[in-house]
Amino acid sequence: HPHWDRDGVHEIIRRWRAILDAADRELMMVAEAWVNPSRLPLYLRPDEYHQSFNFDFLGAPWDAEHAHEAIDRAIAAAVSVDSVPTWTVSNHDVMRHATRYGLPGGINWRAWPLDGPHELLDAELGLRRARASALLMMALPGSVYIYQGEELGLPDVWDLPPDVLDDPVWENTGRQMKGRDGCRVPIPWTTDGPSYGFGSGTAWLPQPEVFGALSVEAQRDVEGSTWSMYRDALAIRRQWFTADESFEWVDIDRPALAFRRGSGLVCVVNFGAERAELPDGEVLISSEPIVGRALPGNAAAWVRT
Repeated sequence: HPHWDRDGVHEIIRRWRAILDAADRELMMVAEAWVNPSRLPLYLRPDEYHQSFNFDFLGAPWDAEHAHEAIDRAIAAAVSVDSVPTWTVSNHDVMRHATRYGLPGGINWRAWPLDGPHELLDAELGLRRARASALLMMALPGSVYIYQGEELGLPDVWDLPPDVLDDPVWENTGRQMKGRDGCRVPIPWTTDGPSYGFGSGTAWLPQPEVFGALSVEAQRDVEGSTWSMYRDALAIRRQWFTADESFEWVDIDRPALAFRRGSGLVCVVNFGAERAELPDGEVLISSEPIVGRALPGNAAAWVRT
């Protein structure tokens, strides 16, 4: 395609990198490179971008095998050019993962907001999986990118009425796809107000009523809230992971995944509906309450073994 992944762009990127390297302060570039995973290392060579968003991982369905393969590809690609892998599950171009993960496998989530069937969405399941995916990506080696609002567990506002849609995708597809406005609705800071605290007036895209209960004000320092889970996980991550990038898969029965970081912290992610057994040790954090040693379905936990 004349607009995507052209070889000639690398000469331009190298000129940008030379400017950054010559600066009198530390600067870095991050690529938003929607390219085939096999081509991504080209953008991460020592004289090009420092990092790139990992859209291969973002696009993986909620499935243990797909996640395992995407993680292996990302780590291998980064190591091959002396870079570090990156992880993200949402951004301003895709449906928020709290909604994506609530749709059945095989659904085209780009077309679903218009075409439906809308009763297929399981919003509660989507949030459970979104919380688990947060612990998964924050336990992986490398850098994590969090899209604003996912720390609140925000759903995609997929049901925006057509008359408020602002994304060019709506018109450019002949009104066949609603576009990206659903993930760009301003995030809520307070439980009420004309824009739930985002500004003094109403937001440029309408916010649903559920945003009040999901706001920062409603979740801050509330035990078990998604906001508190992100805060606690980031603190543990800073303590345990920043000085040691080691990574090792741990044998565990599918549909769960497990890997070890550092000298003794294991992340277990249960992609199935049935409970999975956790390894012996202290549970530092979990995306859902744990009874005994059983990790609930569609949940994740970090265990100090």
